[in-house]
Amino acid sequence: HWKEAGLQQGFQILDADDQYRQIRRLLKSLKLDETQCPPRDIQWFINTQKDLGLRPGKVKKDPARKEYIDIYKAYDEGCERAGLVDFGELLLRFYATIKKNDALLDHYQNRFKHILVDEFQDTNEIQYQMVKLLSGQESSPFIVGDDDQSIYRWRGANSENMLRFQKDFKGCRLIKLEQNYRSTKTILAAANTVIANNQQRLSKELWTEGEEGELITVTSAYDEYEEAQNIVNKIISWKIQGGKLSDVAVLYRSNAQSRVIEEALLQLNIPYRVYGGMRFFDRAEIKDALSYLRLVVNKNDDVAFERASNIPPKGMGAKTMSQIRTFAKEHNVSLFSATSSMLQNQELATRAFTASSGFLNLIQKIESSIEGLELPEQFEKSIELSGLVPFLKSKKTEKSETKIENISELVNAAHGYRPLMDEDELSPLQSFLSHAALESGDNQAADWEDS
Repeated sequence: HWKEAGLQQGFQILDADDQYRQIRRLLKSLKLDETQCPPRDIQWFINTQKDLGLRPGKVKKDPARKEYIDIYKAYDEGCERAGLVDFGELLLRFYATIKKNDALLDHYQNRFKHILVDEFQDTNEIQYQMVKLLSGQESSPFIVGDDDQSIYRWRGANSENMLRFQKDFKGCRLIKLEQNYRSTKTILAAANTVIANNQQRLSKELWTEGEEGELITVTSAYDEYEEAQNIVNKIISWKIQGGKLSDVAVLYRSNAQSRVIEEALLQLNIPYRVYGGMRFFDRAEIKDALSYLRLVVNKNDDVAFERASNIPPKGMGAKTMSQIRTFAKEHNVSLFSATSSMLQNQELATRAFTASSGFLNLIQKIESSIEGLELPEQFEKSIELSGLVPFLKSKKTEKSETKIENISELVNAAHGYRPLMDEDELSPLQSFLSHAALESGDNQAADWEDS
């Protein structure tokens, strides 16, 4: 129905990356500074308004957001001219089209007499309105969801849609699936008691025919190090009593919490595996943060150079890096030395010269800024100057928030780090970097090993 929707016949769908690039091009054409109007912020703002079903003219007037609203308007107009449609626009355009076209709406209401929507607790405003519109007076919508499991509010999801549905669809039948087949009675009793504190939910009481199960043990610890030691002691006790390590699992809320537990396990040579994620020092954001310090300590570290020069982007594109690599290979020098020589000899184009010079100056600035500081302060200053945290914040995603948490945990690791007795010839920073290298990679337990 491209005609009814007011679209060009050959319209193109933008994925998230395409949309981001489109916004960056728009900001450049409007001569707006990306530091003042971060593209990720703009992208998040536009998508949020579309999730709410709001065009630029319908967004609540707010002097603080006027510039964003104007950019949204320009973005919409640009996409319209170019025949481009992002994901949010697909939903909004569909809703607007069938709402204003009675014949089309009547056609689909008659065609779909039964509508099933799963994971309803994660629907946003425009999706909820679509269900209402398509259902009409005679259709039978059937929704499935659990408002206790709503985790996408940051992406526009509204678990209150579960309660709204009962009000908007009078006389609907509510079926509660409360029997649980996974947990013990003890676990369910605790879960029911905790979740009951949430007053904005559909009431439900999970139960099971299963066994009572062991009592839940609540253990308090002074800090994360004592907590990790308690966990390890429990595992050792279990092992001594004849238990298998493969029957032991440690669950943690966020990835950043794994580091201290991993260190405690490593210190006592307890083999383990990380499931559903990576070991702490193997994570990309940790390697990114460490790459700046590795380069400060060792200018010949080409792996660190490649990482630090790329994240956050420095403007040193593929062509520039290829030139630097070629020079380094031909003259048998490190990438850092190659870049320095090429700058001195003015062998780089203007843009590449500016970007490469800026990067070397940044490394030198970090080096001079951390000289004489304690290890934790060295990490804090290096991370601050690297720009990694603002770069991740600009992405406005759950994944980026997790990465920021992990970087904060890296600073905590520096606070708690104590060099080994036989490392007197190394600085604390060199010792930590060696420690991090040893803890990443091959320390994961083998597939055949009890872990």
